[in-house]
Amino acid sequence: MRNLIRNIAVFDPFVSLLMAVVLAASFLPCRGGLAIFLDYATDAGIVLLFFLHGAKLSRESIVSGMLNYRLHIATLTVTFFLFPVLGMVLIRAPGLDPSLATGILYLTLLPSTVQSSIAFTSIAKGNVPAAVCAATLSNLLGMFITPVLVAIFMKLPGGQTQVSLDSVKNIALQLLLPFVVGHLARPLLAVWLAKHKSLVGRVDRGTILLVVYTAFSASVVAGLWSRISAFNIVVMVLISCGLLAFVLGICWRMGVWLGLKREDTIVLLFCGSKKSLASGVPMAGTLFSSSEIGLIILPLMIFHQIQLIVCALIAKRMSKYCD
Repeated sequence: MRNLIRNIAVFDPFVSLLMAVVLAASFLPCRGGLAIFLDYATDAGIVLLFFLHGAKLSRESIVSGMLNYRLHIATLTVTFFLFPVLGMVLIRAPGLDPSLATGILYLTLLPSTVQSSIAFTSIAKGNVPAAVCAATLSNLLGMFITPVLVAIFMKLPGGQTQVSLDSVKNIALQLLLPFVVGHLARPLLAVWLAKHKSLVGRVDRGTILLVVYTAFSASVVAGLWSRISAFNIVVMVLISCGLLAFVLGICWRMGVWLGLKREDTIVLLFCGSKKSLASGVPMAGTLFSSSEIGLIILPLMIFHQIQLIVCALIAKRMSKYCD
């Protein structure tokens, strides 16, 4: 219950920590030997994070996730098809810094969130087991699909960066390989992880904070705040609000069109409309140059907070409606 309350809070405390880290990087960016050390520490943290995620995932959840195929196909279609198409449209917004436009496109290529999607589904009286499967499947496939989408979409006209095959290979080595090894080691670690349930969350958030600090430090040294204006921030907030509202509407209507039960439509609403900060930040660290990461993940950080606020309000309203 405590975790649910934390997830539905209008202002997530973790976002406050993110903002504090951004401020610290803006005024006290790491340089020289410290920056090199933190880069290595970040890589180690990412490897550990995905190893633990792999160890935490049960094979039963993977198998059961395949049963409700209409719901999962709909969720994956929104996540990995509709969002990228919308991203290619939105990056043409006038006046955006090219790296921010890349960041907007990048966030549309990411998988869904896990913890908050499940929490919001539970609060709205949706199908929680299906939400667990949908969110888990999205993140599992995202490790394959997102790097491929990045390589494809960001080489099309309107994409702002070039992503090499080496970057995609780095994703496989730094994210996918530890995940697979962790999952294979699950029989040895399952009991220990059950006793330390908060460990994955702490590693998760700690790694994100470390990546954000090192990324923004490199970007600040490269002149981040001389490139971004208040106008760009306002535009990104408006784009995030419009994008989320549009996708939420499509998800709900899609559930009706497909004849899904209300409980499953709620799963599609919350799992299909969200984008994962936990997956997006580590992937960005592997795919993009250190001087550009700060600008690229800024739209994701803004969208993350907006999706928490909006989905929390929707979940609370649905809960009252069901009662």
